[in-house]
Amino acid sequence: MAKRKTKFMCRDCGYESPKWMGRCPGCGEWNTMDEEVEIISKGPRGAFKHTETIQQKAMPIGSIQTSEEPRIKTDLGELNRVLGGGIVPGSLVLIGGDPGIGKSTLLLQVSSLLANQKQRVLYISGEESIKQTKLRAERLGVTSDELYIYAETDLARIHETINDVQPKFVIADSIQTIHHPEVTSAPGSVSQVRECTAELMRIAKTQNIAIFIVGHVTKDGQIAGPRLLEHMVDTVLYFEGERHHTYRILRSVKNRFGSTNEIAIFEMLQSGLKEVLNPSELFLRERSQGGRDPRL
Repeated sequence: MAKRKTKFMCRDCGYESPKWMGRCPGCGEWNTMDEEVEIISKGPRGAFKHTETIQQKAMPIGSIQTSEEPRIKTDLGELNRVLGGGIVPGSLVLIGGDPGIGKSTLLLQVSSLLANQKQRVLYISGEESIKQTKLRAERLGVTSDELYIYAETDLARIHETINDVQPKFVIADSIQTIHHPEVTSAPGSVSQVRECTAELMRIAKTQNIAIFIVGHVTKDGQIAGPRLLEHMVDTVLYFEGERHHTYRILRSVKNRFGSTNEIAIFEMLQSGLKEVLNPSELFLRERSQGGRDPRL
């Protein structure tokens, strides 16, 4: 018979405690301990198989041969610049932003551009059905035989589909909806987000697949889930902007393969996102000619 065990876990650092505490002993933050219910079953575990890792030996640093990482460029030059020159194969990229800001639109457009380059892309939607994703793709003019759409939230089935399709790029929208079959807590919890991200990272590194995962942002402006999620991935991008305005800013806050001082500006149109190649022009429009305020 299954037993239920209650524990409290810090959403920032992952510290676990059998009882609730106002301040986390691990990171010192206040009010970050969330309750989770773990179901302990005496029966056999599920049939989920973890990604096999390659056994390696320790080597002297001088004997390690290195080469420049090849990058795959999209037709969005601004995105390439923020990523440090293009997409690195085998990298795990986290894109965060408020709901409805345009994260899914951006990634669906990027998927189309990569598919047009004969790169196989698997777009995994955990929030929309296949038909809903197709309707959004038709509005954006996305059509390609190399773009595969899959609506699923079970990580075991997602892993099987990745092995069947053999894509070069994977989009997971969003990480809060995906659940690990061996983790008993609810989707979106600290344990689920941590374990699902860790498994996707293993898939990216072992199969040399570039994976983009979408993360929702809380009311405090932080990506929902544990803060260690940002430490696990290679690149963290924030998609920002006002929902009632047309301009969006893509900002890099972490990048193991490039600079974090780059931003890209896009304009949200009916047909999708369009690059703003001259951002200075946006700010100069409001200035009067001659640089003087006419009210003076």
